[in-house]
Amino acid sequence: MATEPESLTTSPLQARVGAAIAQAGGWLPFDRFMAIALYEPGLGYYANATPKFGHLPGSGSDFVTAPELTPLFGQTLARQVAQALAATGTDAVWEFGAGTGALARQVIEALAALGQPLRRYTIVDLSGSLRERQRATLAAHADVVHWVDALPDRMEGVVLGNEVLDAMPVQLLARVNGVWHERGVAQDAAGVLTWVDRATALRPPLEVPGEHDYVTEIHPQAEAFVRTLADRLWRGAAFLIDYGFPEAEYYHPQRSAGTLICHRAHRSDDDPLRDVGEKDITAHVNFTGIALAAQHAGLDVIGYTSQGRFLLNCGLIDQARDADAKHNALMQRLVNEHEMGELFKVIALAPSASSAGWVPIGFSAGDRTHRL
Repeated sequence: MATEPESLTTSPLQARVGAAIAQAGGWLPFDRFMAIALYEPGLGYYANATPKFGHLPGSGSDFVTAPELTPLFGQTLARQVAQALAATGTDAVWEFGAGTGALARQVIEALAALGQPLRRYTIVDLSGSLRERQRATLAAHADVVHWVDALPDRMEGVVLGNEVLDAMPVQLLARVNGVWHERGVAQDAAGVLTWVDRATALRPPLEVPGEHDYVTEIHPQAEAFVRTLADRLWRGAAFLIDYGFPEAEYYHPQRSAGTLICHRAHRSDDDPLRDVGEKDITAHVNFTGIALAAQHAGLDVIGYTSQGRFLLNCGLIDQARDADAKHNALMQRLVNEHEMGELFKVIALAPSASSAGWVPIGFSAGDRTHRL
């Protein structure tokens, strides 16, 4: 099974992938390949200086996220943040993967307008180029915003992660002729990247009925991230927003091609082995796996629902009353079921000491925790 990407000699990153394959004995697990393609220092997609976020391809961008779409997203999310800060007795926000800094600015300014200014807003982002863009976006809030490369032993505050989990490397599993394999990356004599499957004892967390060929993902890195968060978050709450499904939907027999997808110039494709480092590679989130990892590590799941329901519960309609026609139109993309409203979900986690005695407003109606 092979693709036809350009030779690995065409870029330093492709050469780095080739070297990693050789060092691994000729076969690289996909999660390792994905980590290099996205995060190799100075070369990977999120580590290089090319634009990523924007409304249109003409800007050189590849995709748009909710905070770049309209500030109504962050302004509405700030209402949930304000409640969580008050309920947990904290005064700081931590954001993972802050993109352009748009969400941080929206939340900081909305909290100030609500009479709840922050003591500290800490961004955890490994991309140097994105950090520079964030600094420019947040220059007016330099007294509040700080950046870190690693988490401290103890954290307190409200944690935000918008489209972070989907960018964490995944392992690929392929059932071929009734036998499960781990799908990895190799390199042929011409320097072309190819798919190579190896028999494995790994399995999806649910049995997939049937014997038809089936490709899917498992998410050990995202689940490890949640366990680390559980270990460090002593007081506060975490709100993680991303596209994905509960486990029963994720591993549905008909989802036989998996969810892996690439984004470039506001178009999508399913070939991560082509144009390595020049496009985003993502997989949808198994929210059941995230919830179980959190619970096993000591966090409570305090809410789970669709993004559309969450934003409406948090007062998006009221927030939009003073917005212009353009942003009211863009708001529809945040909540419409055929756009971001249903595909994107929100899960909230908290240490047991911070979860009692309050219900996050984002889940006050339409909570789906029972479906996880």
